[in-house]
Amino acid sequence: MDKRAYIRDEFSKIQIELSEKQAEQFEQYYEMLIAKNEVMNLTAITEFEEVVQKHFIDSVMIKEVREPGDNEKWIDVGTGAGFPGIPLKIVYPQLQVTLLDSLNKRVKFLQEVVDALGLEQVEALHGRAEEYAKKAEYREQYDCCVSRAVANLASLSEYCLPFVKVGGLFLAMKGESAADEVQEAENEAAGKAVEILGGRIGQRKEFMLPSSDMYRCLLYIEKVKATAKKYPRKAGMPTKEPLH
Repeated sequence: MDKRAYIRDEFSKIQIELSEKQAEQFEQYYEMLIAKNEVMNLTAITEFEEVVQKHFIDSVMIKEVREPGDNEKWIDVGTGAGFPGIPLKIVYPQLQVTLLDSLNKRVKFLQEVVDALGLEQVEALHGRAEEYAKKAEYREQYDCCVSRAVANLASLSEYCLPFVKVGGLFLAMKGESAADEVQEAENEAAGKAVEILGGRIGQRKEFMLPSSDMYRCLLYIEKVKATAKKYPRKAGMPTKEPLH
């Protein structure tokens, strides 16, 4: 199989025309992901076509609700193997991206990918969102925060909204189990938590991933006022005791 041709074809189905260089970067990313996955757990999805669909394409479907603008700063909280941050950076090279993960082994892998692919203006950080969100150089510095991390909306909002500048966005990417969360996003408790953190729940976009039967949902949360200094609470608290 001509992997690069396949990657370009799949992206063209979502109206993204990749250059040869971008297709090559995706192919190299795939090869590095699979090689590293043999020695550490990065992804349960390893078949080439599936990785293209469920990781690469999925990551950039964000454009359906928010296309990155020139020189915007985005942060990917709980990035894991680099999704959605690295695919977004490949497709939108003008984007400034911060990749944040709590596992140092993953962050080292991400740095290897960034170096190998020649990606500029990408920062890979090892640490917890609760700690970095308290630092002046990261707090309320981003146009958009994205996360595919698995957590309920109230907890995830506490990890993510403190990074977003007023007028910016937090985009929560949800998969198969999202139906309950979509309802939760519209219930009083989650809405209240988002409001306490300075956010407002906006639109949601539900869709099936192209060439697959995978359901996806993007929740769009606007940052309407500054987050109170006491948030996020200390490590572990947003998950143990979600705001409501």
